[in-house]
Amino acid sequence: MEKTVNQKAWFLVLPVLLLVAFSAVIPLMTVVNYAFQDTFGNNVFFWAGLSWFEELIESDRMWAALGRQAIFSAIILAIEIPLGIFVALNMPKKGFWASFCLVLMSLPLLIPWNVVGTIWQIFGRVDIGLLGYTLDKLGISYNYTQDFYAAWITVIVMDVWHWTSLVALLAYAGLQSIPDAYYQAAKIDQASRWNVFRYIELPKMAGVLMIAILLRFMDSFMIYTEPFVVTGGGPGNATTFLSIDLVKMALGQFDLGPAAAFSLMYFLVILLISWVFYTVMTNLDKREG
Repeated sequence: MEKTVNQKAWFLVLPVLLLVAFSAVIPLMTVVNYAFQDTFGNNVFFWAGLSWFEELIESDRMWAALGRQAIFSAIILAIEIPLGIFVALNMPKKGFWASFCLVLMSLPLLIPWNVVGTIWQIFGRVDIGLLGYTLDKLGISYNYTQDFYAAWITVIVMDVWHWTSLVALLAYAGLQSIPDAYYQAAKIDQASRWNVFRYIELPKMAGVLMIAILLRFMDSFMIYTEPFVVTGGGPGNATTFLSIDLVKMALGQFDLGPAAAFSLMYFLVILLISWVFYTVMTNLDKREG
């Protein structure tokens, strides 16, 4: 007797599929359509082929923005991953203070991106901002709207303040999953603090750290709101990352064809680098396992 399979559960998934179609697939198809066509208005299009992609590949503007974006993401990962691990290692494991630290670490993650940018925009102002005013009184020249290095330092510190908590919380979750027997065995063997971290804690955190690196890379590589609110991409093009340059091209110049091609290349770069990160870290995890 054949068993009848109930397919009614697919009706529960249908709303999600429709939502994904309207929010992701259809806009993506629209972008693809613009990327291979050109228009002079009146909703009349003609085939452009790969001309927009060729134009972007030969554009110094795109490569400069890509370079700034890559440098920013590399700096963010180099700071936030070790700092997040350090914070997680020094957080209380049990009791009231453990709960207090978890709540405290979660607060920056609850603040919307545009609010974060506004906070740091005001915080860094020389006339009314605590940071800018203090540095000015100490005789330190600081103006993130005019100085290249001040703008970069402000954007980097802002991102570190906002997102290090995510790495710390993920690393803390990995540490909490380690049985006490591991630490007891290490104590009996008189293992040093470094050896405990190297051979017990770090391998157990490998899975969550992989997630943290992927999330922070993707977020930092797509960052837009915070630097746009604080610096507007300036001074000059100092903090004009890929996302800001893309918005300027699409909305500021209204070059829909190049902007669509730009967005597709942007998406493929993020997808490729994320895949490389994932593959490398998965292979390392298998070797250590």
